[in-house]
Amino acid sequence: MLETFEYFLLAATIVAALALICDGAYLTSRKHQVRKQPKVLAGAAGSGIVDGEDNPGPIQPASRSPKTKGLAWYGSAFTIVAFLLVTVYLIGRMSLTGHGPFANQHEFAVSFTWGILGAYLFFLWRYRIRMLSLVVMPVVLGLMIYAQSLDTGIEPLVPALQNNLLLTLHVSTAILAYGAACVSFGGAVLYLAHKPLSKKIRRMPSADLFDEIGYKAAVFTFPMLTIMILLGALWADTAWGRYWGWDPKETAAFVTWLLYGAYLHARVVRDWRGKRAAWLLIAGFVAVLFAYFGNHFFGGLHSYG
Repeated sequence: MLETFEYFLLAATIVAALALICDGAYLTSRKHQVRKQPKVLAGAAGSGIVDGEDNPGPIQPASRSPKTKGLAWYGSAFTIVAFLLVTVYLIGRMSLTGHGPFANQHEFAVSFTWGILGAYLFFLWRYRIRMLSLVVMPVVLGLMIYAQSLDTGIEPLVPALQNNLLLTLHVSTAILAYGAACVSFGGAVLYLAHKPLSKKIRRMPSADLFDEIGYKAAVFTFPMLTIMILLGALWADTAWGRYWGWDPKETAAFVTWLLYGAYLHARVVRDWRGKRAAWLLIAGFVAVLFAYFGNHFFGGLHSYG
């Protein structure tokens, strides 16, 4: 039965790759570059843009208009299908294990991709910025390929993971935080790459829009990281008899929390924007990846996941 569900994960990888190809082809196509600015009806409440790539001006909510089945449509459709396939795989694995899919590196890698895809789809719907795909989807594909390279077998939970409620809540908040962090990373990378990319893609969104997306995603990431750490402390007390022990994964999570907290403080209090803020978001996501992969190198009590 597990092998059957693994086909869903393989299919999700293929479909995600197709989504990236469609988005890349759409963004670099001649048709996209010369497309005229969509008209906005005067006086329409909440009127905005059809696609963020077509509006380098102020940030506005996107209006809903008839969709055309071009490369952009297929890029979105493939991304949604990939998200649904990963969801089916995770639900299927949960039905076989009897607990959330968070017990080992394979399960969390797949859950990580689910969080990233969900966050990306939300920001795609909210801002119509398809260019995020150029940064976010390669991360998704890398995690999917990594997950499939690991042992996918189902093993009994180690004693520390047998508090099912705290395990599910703790890791669920991590998935949501890490997914949003990847989107903020995408916004930061595209902000820094705005000038060279604008030479290849004529109707680039404004750099300020990428800066704003990075900020909005970080606003969600930070409280999720806070809840993750608090729940992790409760879990640690139940599993190991102490709330905090400076385990390598705990320390990495704390450093990640500090980086996103520093970014939000600098943004709100010091009005940090532009390159300094973008690099801070990139450092934050590097810390996220270190928190996830670091236990491979430093061991510790989290070495099982």
